[in-house]
Amino acid sequence: MKNISKLIILTAGILTVTGCSDFLDQTSPSELNRDELSESTYYTGLLINNVYGGLVQDATYSRDIPIVMGTNTDCELIDGLGSDAQNTSNERGNMNYNANPGWSELARIWDSMYSTIESANLAIATIENSSLIHSGGTDQKIMERYKGEALTLRAMLYLDLIRIFGDIPFKTDVSSTDLSNVYKGKTDRDEIMDSLIVNLKEAIELLPWAGEVSGYTTERATKGYAHALLANIALTRAGWAIREQAKNGYETHRTCSDPVYPTQRCGEEKRKELLKLALTHLTAIMSNPSPHQLNSSFENQWTMVNRRELDETFRENLFEIPMGLGVSSEFGYTIGVRINGETAEYGTRGNSSGKQRLTSTLYWSYRPDDERRDITCSNLQLTQNSAGVTVEEMLGNSPFQIYCGKWDVRKMPDDLANVALNAGDSKWFTGINCVKMRYSQVLLMYAEVMNELSGSADGSYAGSAGITARQALSKVHCRAFADPSAEEEAYINQLPSNKDEFFKAIVDENAWELAGEGVRKYDLIRWNLLVDKINQFKNDYSEQIQGAYPRYWLFNYADAKKTKIDLSSITGDGYYASSTNSNWAATYDARVSAWGSERTTSNPRNSQEYLPSISSGLVGDNVQVVNRYLMPIASTTISALNGHIHNSYGYSD
Repeated sequence: MKNISKLIILTAGILTVTGCSDFLDQTSPSELNRDELSESTYYTGLLINNVYGGLVQDATYSRDIPIVMGTNTDCELIDGLGSDAQNTSNERGNMNYNANPGWSELARIWDSMYSTIESANLAIATIENSSLIHSGGTDQKIMERYKGEALTLRAMLYLDLIRIFGDIPFKTDVSSTDLSNVYKGKTDRDEIMDSLIVNLKEAIELLPWAGEVSGYTTERATKGYAHALLANIALTRAGWAIREQAKNGYETHRTCSDPVYPTQRCGEEKRKELLKLALTHLTAIMSNPSPHQLNSSFENQWTMVNRRELDETFRENLFEIPMGLGVSSEFGYTIGVRINGETAEYGTRGNSSGKQRLTSTLYWSYRPDDERRDITCSNLQLTQNSAGVTVEEMLGNSPFQIYCGKWDVRKMPDDLANVALNAGDSKWFTGINCVKMRYSQVLLMYAEVMNELSGSADGSYAGSAGITARQALSKVHCRAFADPSAEEEAYINQLPSNKDEFFKAIVDENAWELAGEGVRKYDLIRWNLLVDKINQFKNDYSEQIQGAYPRYWLFNYADAKKTKIDLSSITGDGYYASSTNSNWAATYDARVSAWGSERTTSNPRNSQEYLPSISSGLVGDNVQVVNRYLMPIASTTISALNGHIHNSYGYSD
């Protein structure tokens, strides 16, 4: 049993859940046999709760999968700069693509994800062996919904494992007590995704829409999320991926491909089939009776997330993994607006939100009136002044260390402060749900698919939702402006209809809308743009530092006590304008050094030390394997599996 824990942990009872009230009933059925479990909707429900319980661990969706594993891209960085980017004992080196099979977190992620998959396998097997699944009436409907949830959550887990590790063991049956079905080799990821698509088609038929059945909110896997997940898997299956070896009939990328571990995608016929499949399921979400749509306000969307309030009006979030205040979720702690040190409101520790940062080039790419800019990119931190008052402090010359403001303690309810204050010097948990899919992401995937299938931004295609790729993109883009002006409509209208050129606009919108959410990295991978976009970010920074960036941030405070910064007032020398504010004190309350101050320093550290180190294992001077974005399997996992799996992509075991 010691070895098995490295792949699958046999479910003997119910994990301690840390989610919402729907999943707090954790009575252990471990003393009941399989037959007794299967003939009770109550106990089967506990098995489903067990699956959700596995999703709220640090090594799954409370922290590692959405926050750590989603870095590095052109706009999202781990806080590993300079020599830290080579430190493979923690996230800094590994997420700069200088990965090490000895990094302990890899084994924790693997174990936790496979343990949760085992819980889903047990729930599915229990339901399939139950007479209730064929009994008719209410009990059958309940069991069918439970099966649909388990199938959907298992597919989600496998997709994320594939994104992290590539080809992996694929197991859908319950582990036998003699372990005869436990030790498995790798299965090609395309075969796994094909199976997941079949599973999700079944799940869609079994699940209700959010709000259709009592208790089925967006904190449960519902029909809408199953549709979106299937579409996302289809696009991943159709996209580029680094392979353990070349596959016959697959297209090899002309430039960004390793001679030993090629970057390939499936042939054109199969790819078109997968794009059509994605379109079918995206259209289902965008058509009646789907309850999902865009929240009319981007700011309100994220305010509700921070306040832990489910949006029952728009249901923009198709699925939120339910967390629990004080017991799970590091959104707002490990990622979010920074609390630097002790404050009266949030205790002695502050938070550690520097783990994932955003880039100056992302910030600079937004239009000033795009409300996503100041919500996504937080160029300030909270700190305590000499009078013991918490104040907002403008960050200075930190072009690679902008905080992601989508998770903002200032928007969270008062009960969070109590948790933080009582935590002492320990980390604290915000209880903010992990959002796995938003409607804006659905619209962007739809725009991508329609652009490809119809051949242009404005083409039609059979089976669509009745809008073009341009119209879908417009919904996402124009929502970001409080009062979309003719200028914004002009931006959408002037985008070229040409398929390849319009695709570039989709890639841009993806960054503006989804930065920080653990989505962009995997989209760039399937587009095979990860290397290109990181190189573009580096080149853009090198150009912008020469003249575009201001030497100073000039700004006003929003209150007389100077505790809050008026974000709308922020300007600077060369900041979206050519003017120089030489007499700044006559107009502004304060100024601090900005990114352009590096032009006059004798120690240009950002340009000469930090910039070259970013993502150095992927795009640096000594890259071992071209396009090696995948993580290695942990050495301890390989050892425990007795030779059934080995590392690829140039990693040692």
